[in-house]
Amino acid sequence: MPNRDTLFAAPINKLGDWTFDEQVAEVFPDMIQRSVPGYSNIISMIGMLTERFAQPNSTIYDLGCSLGAATLSIRRNIKVDSCRIIAIDNSPAMVERCRRHIESFRAATPVDVIEADIRDIDIQNASMVVLNFTLQFLEPDDRQRLLSKIYRGLLPGGILVLSEKFNFEDQKIGELLFDMHHDFKRANGYSELEISQKRSMLENVMRTDSVETHKTRLRQAGFKHSETWFQCFNFGSLIALKDGEME
Repeated sequence: MPNRDTLFAAPINKLGDWTFDEQVAEVFPDMIQRSVPGYSNIISMIGMLTERFAQPNSTIYDLGCSLGAATLSIRRNIKVDSCRIIAIDNSPAMVERCRRHIESFRAATPVDVIEADIRDIDIQNASMVVLNFTLQFLEPDDRQRLLSKIYRGLLPGGILVLSEKFNFEDQKIGELLFDMHHDFKRANGYSELEISQKRSMLENVMRTDSVETHKTRLRQAGFKHSETWFQCFNFGSLIALKDGEME
């Protein structure tokens, strides 16, 4: 059983900004399952997309890999030869645990787990890139640059999976889905205090975009084909395809 997330159960005198530190890494599996509706579905589907899009002799990138859930789903579903996975996160606590998780499952596909800023990584010879709830933590000005770099590094026929928390241009819809997400967290055992303290800490470090904004950025990066393939309340995932035939 994963460690239960009780980080915000008691009042915190001084709420700083959110960081993916040792405490968060310790309870992250429980936190993500109880906080992000549809998370396990997205992880499973990333595996299915891997089976379809992984190309021989290519690289698959998991940018912002946290504890490696998407990386493991990718590796389990690679059916072609000479693929490798590069998993990157800037949190030392996450990287350390991710390496342990990866090493505990034997598989033919090599995985490099790297502690680095994803903005500094070269994307090359990629058949698939995953940004699973990662882009929202970058400064808005950096998001377009990263997506453009990913597009350039993808092989023809390659895919980007972009999962994010969304905001909505229709205020009434936005408020409804925001409230439903809070209902989801309450149903999963979070108290009002836990919900409000976590939200306060995330406000300055997680800035969400609308689906329309994501699609505009993807078009500007060069992707001609993008669409939302999964959504539950204000969380969802898009796919973007690079034109051309797979190898």
